[in-house]
Amino acid sequence: MTKPNTEIIRLDPVKSFFVHMLTRDILLKEAIFDLIDNCIDGIQRSETSAKLARKKPYEKYWVKIKLSKDEFVIEDNCGGIPWKCHEYAFRMGRPSGLAIDEGLKTVGAYGIGMKRAIFKMGTDCKIETHSSDKSYSIHMDSKWIRTEENWGLPAVFIKSKKPFGTSIKISKVYPGIAKQFMSEQFQNEFRGAVAKHFSFIIDKGLSVYINNKLVVPKSLKVIYDLKKNKDSIRPFIYKANISGVDVFLTVGFTRPIPSVDEVAEGNDNFKEQYSSEDAGWSVICNDRTVLYCDKTPVTGWGISGVPQYHTQFIAISGIVVFTSDKAGLLPTTTTKRGIDGNSEVYLRVRDKMIEGMKVFTSYTNQWKSKELVAQSKECFEKTAILSVEEIKKEVNKIHLNKTAGVTSGSQFKPILPRPEKKTDKERISFVRAIKDIRIVSKHLFGVPNRNVSQVGEECFDLIKKEALGNE
Repeated sequence: MTKPNTEIIRLDPVKSFFVHMLTRDILLKEAIFDLIDNCIDGIQRSETSAKLARKKPYEKYWVKIKLSKDEFVIEDNCGGIPWKCHEYAFRMGRPSGLAIDEGLKTVGAYGIGMKRAIFKMGTDCKIETHSSDKSYSIHMDSKWIRTEENWGLPAVFIKSKKPFGTSIKISKVYPGIAKQFMSEQFQNEFRGAVAKHFSFIIDKGLSVYINNKLVVPKSLKVIYDLKKNKDSIRPFIYKANISGVDVFLTVGFTRPIPSVDEVAEGNDNFKEQYSSEDAGWSVICNDRTVLYCDKTPVTGWGISGVPQYHTQFIAISGIVVFTSDKAGLLPTTTTKRGIDGNSEVYLRVRDKMIEGMKVFTSYTNQWKSKELVAQSKECFEKTAILSVEEIKKEVNKIHLNKTAGVTSGSQFKPILPRPEKKTDKERISFVRAIKDIRIVSKHLFGVPNRNVSQVGEECFDLIKKEALGNE
């Protein structure tokens, strides 16, 4: 009941804001990534923690995506949306007090991903989901989208023998979106983006199909010398738990370092072995890649004594994995494809990213001549290239030093092998009186003030010539 001389001002949300404004903050590919993330979250809800801890926890699951001018379709067998989750899944934003995903390693923290993706692509959407507790469908049409007062949608319960999973079909696709779906360039770029940003998940067994073609992951790996020699090519490693987030960081080489001449020439052989696409930092949050091979100050390049990225560092790559059963603690943006620059957890870890990078940029700078690089490549022989999961197993076999302060945890800082400076030359150095040097200079060159180095070299060359003549 309002008081006299007062009137209630409406503060409830406007649907058109979600439909038209919120979608401007996200790229089309990132909107679809949100839907793939939801499929993976479904697996997290369906499987036991023991199964998810295995090497290939996602191997029986698949996600199929269809892009066409008439519709967008994504379907999966990833467990569906349980009826108990419907309020969390379909409302615009996450209601307070709901803890549906508490204890699960998901990435959804804001409750807007699926809806924003739908509104990004079209004005008619049918969602059908089959889970262990219920099967039901929901239909969003253009009339519902236009009606500001009506925020509810009927759920139609159905009987189904389909595998537990979800299908989302978006029709009445916006013309600009349909044009991208039919573009071969977009399809190739999107396939490549999925191969990168879901590489970690695909390597763990998930199958992703785009227009019936299986996506091959761009796997993230670094070189690790499995021998027990102290001085060998191994990555920098750091692990910790910071404010409820488990962190595992590794940075090293992905291949032998190239020489300055190889970089400058950039011939076909160099291009076959090296690509800047594979260099830089990748950041993983709960198995999802939120940054892929980043080479900007966001990941430490060009700040705090680390040089800006240059092709001479093309063989350096790092991976940092954040894991938490509370998605809100992860250092991600709302798009889940970017880093929250104000995250305390991330800023503390970035100090270790910088420390690790310096080990390998320094090594590269010191041994970048053609002759020395040729020697250093011998150090890369018989080394293995390992994934993060494989490196985690190797960590149990080596000693990690404890770290203190804001970056408390434990780390391994490798002592990299240094190629011997082989040379067939030595310096001759001696001191003589200036008046005597001038006498010799006048004798050799006709003038008394020639450079002392020239005088010394000429003396040596004359004696060498004489020595050779006497042999």
